[in-house]
Amino acid sequence: MTSPALDAALADIDTVFNGFASPDETGCGRCHLPHEVAFLRTPHVRVPPDVLRQFVFEVPDHFDDHAASMRRLLPQTARAMADGSLDGVGWGAHGLSRVDWRSWPAEQAAAIEAFLHAWWEDVLTAPEPPYPVDEIFETCAAISGTVTPLLDQWLPRSVADTHLVHCAGLWLPDLLDDLSPFCWLQRAEDTAVEELQSWLARYAPDRLRAQGEPGLAEQAAVLALPQEQRWDRLD
Repeated sequence: MTSPALDAALADIDTVFNGFASPDETGCGRCHLPHEVAFLRTPHVRVPPDVLRQFVFEVPDHFDDHAASMRRLLPQTARAMADGSLDGVGWGAHGLSRVDWRSWPAEQAAAIEAFLHAWWEDVLTAPEPPYPVDEIFETCAAISGTVTPLLDQWLPRSVADTHLVHCAGLWLPDLLDDLSPFCWLQRAEDTAVEELQSWLARYAPDRLRAQGEPGLAEQAAVLALPQEQRWDRLD
């Protein structure tokens, strides 16, 4: 069950992007069948889940108008992300991360921003989110182009701290070596790594210890040190 805030954000996406299409779209003749491309030209028609997934994670140069195609698909895409039926979240390069949606009309950009905020907030309170929490974080960060709002929302709460244990265990081995733990973050990756290191060093140790993870807590704490000193402290 989704939260009222996420339901409202999805309803807003439905309203704002209702009736969009890419009317002159021809698609990639080798990758997409004619009847599949026809969905992009035709508003108000549900796209089969396998075709939706193919288009959402397709490279932009396979479209005549990639941004228009993403707007056409957005209502169904957002709902599939929220209910867990969009295969590829967290490890595929999401189409919204490849368009400059912040430059779209204000109402459209605000609807996308509100959806990402509401989806992540819903995940932080869900013991069993529709995808692994690290994959949702990565998808939201890639679409947003920043980790800042995601970290700002990650306040100390029981379920949220359980998710923090999961993510810290996956991210810390890379972060301790100043490497990115993200495969598909396409913008601001260097600053995202630095910001994630700083946030974990400042806020995560006490929360991880409270979850019975002293080893992860110590690893998070040493992220505040220069790289050459971290492993000496952990030895």
